[in-house]
Amino acid sequence: MKRSLVSLTLISTFIASFPLIALATPSRTVDQTVECELLVAGGGLAGVATAYEALLAGRTVCLTEITDWVGGQISAQGTSALDERATQRQQLFYSRGYLELRRRIERKYGELDPGDCWVSDSCFLPRDGHVILSEMLRDAARRGRGQFKWFPTTVIKDLQIAQTGGERRIQSAIAIQHQPANGAPPLNTYPLSQTITDAYSYQNSRLFTKNIVRFVPAAKAGNAPNWYVIDATETGELIALADVPYRLGIDPRSYLEPSSSSATNDPYCTQGFTYTFAMEATEQPQRHAEPPFYQQYASYYSYELPRLASFPLVFTYRRIWSPRQGEDMRFGGISFTAPTPGDISMQNWTWGNDYRPGTAADNLVYTRNQLQSTGQLQPGGWLGGLRVETLRKGEEHAKGFFHWLVAGTTDSQLGPGVKEPHPNNRYLAGLDSPMGTAHGLSKYPYMREGRRILGRPTLAYPQGFAISEIDISRRDYSDSYYRLVLSPQSYRSLKAALAGLEAASVIAGTIPPRDVMRRTRSTIYPDAVGIGHYAIDFHPCMLQSPAELPGNIERPGERLGAGQAYPFQIPLRAMIPQQIDNLLVSGKSIAVSHIAAAAYRVHSFEWSAGAAAGTTAAFALERAIAPYQLIARIPFPEPQLEALQRRLAQNGNPTAFPDTSIFNEAWEDWQ
Repeated sequence: MKRSLVSLTLISTFIASFPLIALATPSRTVDQTVECELLVAGGGLAGVATAYEALLAGRTVCLTEITDWVGGQISAQGTSALDERATQRQQLFYSRGYLELRRRIERKYGELDPGDCWVSDSCFLPRDGHVILSEMLRDAARRGRGQFKWFPTTVIKDLQIAQTGGERRIQSAIAIQHQPANGAPPLNTYPLSQTITDAYSYQNSRLFTKNIVRFVPAAKAGNAPNWYVIDATETGELIALADVPYRLGIDPRSYLEPSSSSATNDPYCTQGFTYTFAMEATEQPQRHAEPPFYQQYASYYSYELPRLASFPLVFTYRRIWSPRQGEDMRFGGISFTAPTPGDISMQNWTWGNDYRPGTAADNLVYTRNQLQSTGQLQPGGWLGGLRVETLRKGEEHAKGFFHWLVAGTTDSQLGPGVKEPHPNNRYLAGLDSPMGTAHGLSKYPYMREGRRILGRPTLAYPQGFAISEIDISRRDYSDSYYRLVLSPQSYRSLKAALAGLEAASVIAGTIPPRDVMRRTRSTIYPDAVGIGHYAIDFHPCMLQSPAELPGNIERPGERLGAGQAYPFQIPLRAMIPQQIDNLLVSGKSIAVSHIAAAAYRVHSFEWSAGAAAGTTAAFALERAIAPYQLIARIPFPEPQLEALQRRLAQNGNPTAFPDTSIFNEAWEDWQ
């Protein structure tokens, strides 16, 4: 179906602002040159899954990661509680690597949920997430006879891009690997805000000795593509460095994104980020000195809702270790077991350690204009693309939340008389702590949203492909709100897009929009290479700056799009950026809208997207075909694309949910 001319004009104008980039030259002599068939930037779940599948296919994989742990969400970011939907979990309908991860967690502990948490069927220690995934990668290399080259504490600094044989390709990438300098404290002594600028700088420092690495493709005869670069970073670093078209923040309201909180694009409002931490229940009360910055953030913290206003409930929400079972409890309709001394909880709470900036003065992920103004798009100028001051405040905010949990007596949302102190808990810090850091915070913040590519133009998406709100939401949009905020033409387009086989009649006017029954499924993509299922779950930005401002509120309307989603697919078009022909995107930076991104971000989705990227890259190398060529003729059949989809399915990486075809409209059973 054709997309709105208004929205396409806006997107077209946005694309036109992206010039081709110049080549970069390292400002220091390269210490090491490394050949790869796949260079995977980002060692989170998407990056690990990419490497896992490529290694099983016998490929040489270089994997870089800013921290010293693989696993992202379940390790370095501390959110080691698997977010899963009930039906998918009951059927165990996941990618083979994700199933193996679950099996190894259970084998490690003798059970899948050693934390006895109530938010998930599996809560465990972040350090063990890293250990398990490291073992899986080594085993995949051995089984597939691939070669695994692991580069921890390594960031991509520069890309060399050139026109070759009618294609624009990344020819090489310059990276910086840092290790402690002589006499310096060990890694993970300081939080990210104090080390990130140093980590992206070429020169040695008092903290770090740098190893400059040039990644290049493995030698190969002819002009066939000889390597692929995969951006699996948490914020879309390579797509910013390569300067390909991308979106950031809120999309303009349209029939594709009818629940958007803004009539225009707002690149500064992304979902909140979280520094997680671990705390342990103790027999005796602990002394808790108030942090010097606590009062700056104290007016923000809250249990959020009356049904959640229970310390034992919050503690056990993401409890990651429980050596002995406590007594049964129930609060707010939720059943759980009481905390007992020795229990360890990981905290990730919206009105707690979520930090939610949303203005041009404090946004975390820099826009393209901000990158230009700070010199980060100049050769050698890249410093990670994040606002360091906001990272620092997020760190303070998280530590302040611990103090609120154990000593606070106020609640910003529920008023007086709700919050009581709970001193029988201690903050876990140290290199041997669950987070593996001397400061006790996660090594990297849990990122829910970053830059999101705009895919290549295709027949139905002439200005660039993207997955939108209406492609996955269960909402029927019959509420009068949508008739009021959308123009009559946009409202008719919305209803036509939801009408399925009756779309032509709606467009022709023979069926009034009010009579349209919403199709009971998500959009089905002919180029599907993976799957996911999760609710559209928002952690909205705050309206004013700073985020912790007393009396501050969430951005109005941001939660309007929240709600249940149908099981959805990951189309290959969402992983192929414009302008660069050997770059694939995996994880949170695929081509999704701001609202759709709130569902396309959890553990099993990231793994499925990574499995698709690794399989696609290996397939493209084997067949000497570029991924963009697989989608060039959509919606017409493409034998090579069908062969890729068969390989994914044969390898145990599903591209569609059971019984969810266009002929079966009964998707309501998927919860």
